[in-house]
Amino acid sequence: MNDEQRLAVELPGLSLKNPVIAASGTCGYGQEIAKNYDLNRLGSLVMKSTTMHPRSGNSRPRVCHTTAGWLNANGLQNVGVENVVDEKIPWLQVNYPKLPVIASVASFSTDEYVAVTDRLTTGGGVNALELNVSCPNVKHGGLAMGTDPATLEQLTKQVVAAAHGVPVYVKLTPNVTDIVPLAQAAERGGANGLTMVNTLTGLSIDLKTRRPVLANVTGGLSGPALKPLALRMIHQVRSVSKIPIIGVGGIESAEDVLEFMMAGANAVEVGAASFHDPLALPKIVAELPMTMDKYGIEKLTDLWEVRF
Repeated sequence: MNDEQRLAVELPGLSLKNPVIAASGTCGYGQEIAKNYDLNRLGSLVMKSTTMHPRSGNSRPRVCHTTAGWLNANGLQNVGVENVVDEKIPWLQVNYPKLPVIASVASFSTDEYVAVTDRLTTGGGVNALELNVSCPNVKHGGLAMGTDPATLEQLTKQVVAAAHGVPVYVKLTPNVTDIVPLAQAAERGGANGLTMVNTLTGLSIDLKTRRPVLANVTGGLSGPALKPLALRMIHQVRSVSKIPIIGVGGIESAEDVLEFMMAGANAVEVGAASFHDPLALPKIVAELPMTMDKYGIEKLTDLWEVRF
């Protein structure tokens, strides 16, 4: 069995040559990271979360490094759905026609979620959608919808109905006491899969100014501190659900990828690791076969059967 066969993963809408996906908000729309390496080395990428209209985002500063990882409060900065459809998706189609593309939908009302979904999936070029109902850095909208199971179920149903058959992965927030009811709600709503987890709300303080470092006061924590929490939540959801899970949260190595898949993930997204090493993703992909050999793993899909 060659490395290509060992690493390949099939998910709804996504034929991945390997399970490593660039996480939303960390790879822009592809053009940015394409300056560093060939995007065809990835399994897929998730474009920056898209709203109906362009957004300039929160006031600066909106990113800072902490001892536990990165805090960001970008506030869903994006170019708006029309620009994504007219320019960003076509660029990926022309330059990377074989790369599966995931579009991320973020909005402030059910109607807007549905409208953005419809627009993103009408013209082609999108293999799957990630429904961002878990952004902690805006004052209203997605996160509120993503923490109430009944609301999340209805929102998922409407987005799935508007997606023109494009598979929908619901991105869940860790900012809850129990994530399992949310996962079950998304599944009842027709989600084809889940992305777990988004950032955890955090705070950093500047001792000199005695003020929060971020202008937004709080931000979403990403990086290694998130990994044990994400693993635990994925394990909990996998015990009650059979739909695919894309794991995310603090992945920085091939070993981390294997842990996530043993916990119940079917693929992974890597985000914050790219902030301190722009080549983190292709390095992880390259290290996977050797790391699998080290632990006696023939192919990644064998890990889907691991249960504990």
